[in-house]
Amino acid sequence: MKPPPDPVETDLTETALAEPDVTVDILIESEAWQMLPDAEDIARGAIAFAAVSSAPICPRNAELSVLLCDDATIAALNGRWRGQEKPTNVLSFPALPPQGAATGEKAQRQSPKLAPLGDIAIAYETLVREARESGKTPPAHLSHLVVHGFLHLLGYDHETDDEAERMERLERDILARIGVADPYAACNADI
Repeated sequence: MKPPPDPVETDLTETALAEPDVTVDILIESEAWQMLPDAEDIARGAIAFAAVSSAPICPRNAELSVLLCDDATIAALNGRWRGQEKPTNVLSFPALPPQGAATGEKAQRQSPKLAPLGDIAIAYETLVREARESGKTPPAHLSHLVVHGFLHLLGYDHETDDEAERMERLERDILARIGVADPYAACNADI
C-alpha cells in the first residue's frame, strides 16, 4: 500500500474557514458517554479540523462512522478483528474501495457519491482512565483518539519508527490547531 502524502502546512485562518467535505455518522452505544455530553461535538470538530488542516490528506466527499462505546463492546471488536480479547482505546476499520472503483482525483471527478472512509470505535472507560493517568482532560484525549483513528482510515500507521513519526507529527499539527496540547510530549520527555 502506498503511504499517504506528507502533510502540507496551511494557515490556521484558512483552515478554520474551510468547509470539510466529510460526512460523519456518530452512534453513541454506551450510556457512559452521558458523562461527556459534548462527545459528539468534540468528535465532529476533530474530524472536521483533521479533514482540512493539511492537504491533501482526505478525499473530497468522504463519509465515516464513529462508534462511542464501552470497554465490553470494544473488547469484543478487538477480539473479533485483531485477536486480542481486551479493551483498547480506539479501533479503526478502513473501508475497502468498491471493486473496479476509480481512485484518487479520477474517482472524485467521476462520482458525486460519498466515498466511504471506514469506521472508528472509541471506548469510554479506557479513554477516561488513560486521560486521568496521563493528566489530560477527557475532551482533549477524545480529540486525540478521534484524530488518531481518522488518520488510520486515511492509511497512516505506526508500525515502524518512520511511520510513527510521520503520523505523530501530523497528529500534533492537527491537535495544536484545535488547541489540544501535544499528546506525545510526556512520552518524548522520557526518551
